[in-house]
Amino acid sequence: MINHILIYVLSFAGVWIGSGIIIKSVERLSRALKISCFTISFLVLGFFTSITEFSVGINSILTNDPEIYVGNLIGGCIVVFMLIIPLLAITGSKIRVNAELRGFNLPASLTVISLSVVLAMDGRIDRIDALISLAFFASLIIAIQLKRGILEKIKNVNPGLVTRTSREFLRISFGIATIFIASRFIVEQTLHFSQIFNLSPFLISLLVIGVGTNIPELSFVVRSVFMKSNQIAFGNYVGSASFNTFLLGILTLINGEAVILTNSYLVSLLFLVVGLLAFYHFARTKNTISRREGLVLFAFYLLFLVTEIYIHKEFLLPIISE
Repeated sequence: MINHILIYVLSFAGVWIGSGIIIKSVERLSRALKISCFTISFLVLGFFTSITEFSVGINSILTNDPEIYVGNLIGGCIVVFMLIIPLLAITGSKIRVNAELRGFNLPASLTVISLSVVLAMDGRIDRIDALISLAFFASLIIAIQLKRGILEKIKNVNPGLVTRTSREFLRISFGIATIFIASRFIVEQTLHFSQIFNLSPFLISLLVIGVGTNIPELSFVVRSVFMKSNQIAFGNYVGSASFNTFLLGILTLINGEAVILTNSYLVSLLFLVVGLLAFYHFARTKNTISRREGLVLFAFYLLFLVTEIYIHKEFLLPIISE
């Protein structure tokens, strides 16, 4: 037991150290390239922190259970917009919506993120849905690039900065690798303790897998409070949720067959739609997500958990009877 607790503590320390390295490197990279921290976080961190979801998706395909990756991607978006972003707003007083997401790009981003919901409404995800997902995601990336001229800025980088930027990218890669290795141990140890305390399979899948694949994102909440860099975290979260739509398309193409959704995701779909609509309303009013608005979104997440537990209460009966 002591060894498991020690691994648990060291794993969280690894997540803490890795997230600190990433935040500092993104800030330095932002200053060097004269690109906002939000944009770099959206594109770079959003991609890298989606590797966990991609890994889960590939393994679900190999085990001939592709429905897992669909549910995980939908659940991941719920965790991001109703748990992680609200926690960032609550702990940091408020979140400022960056210029990159104002105007057309905000509804465009939320449309891309909600595609997993829309496409899953008919109970299946097929090749056409995959192509639609990839097309919408590509359009969003192009829109963000055009608004900030990212490619032009990268092309015009002073040769003297190439070494410096390369060094920062290496640090970011090291930080991300540290977080992912530590996150894997955290999930494994959580599963171990859940078995010791005889938690139900449903609770394990709901809490461990849904939240566990977002440990890299959760680590930025705590670090951002201490380093006052919540725009890096916010960009990462929106980017990560957007990349989920990209992964939905890629994984469906890799699977090669339509994914039939035998489990009911109706509750998850409804909560994600309501959460995204609430987020859009809050974000467009004053271009901020206030602490109070963060509490409202967090309340949605708690209601989601309670609803799911009630619906699947039959899984909890063995525990209650004990």
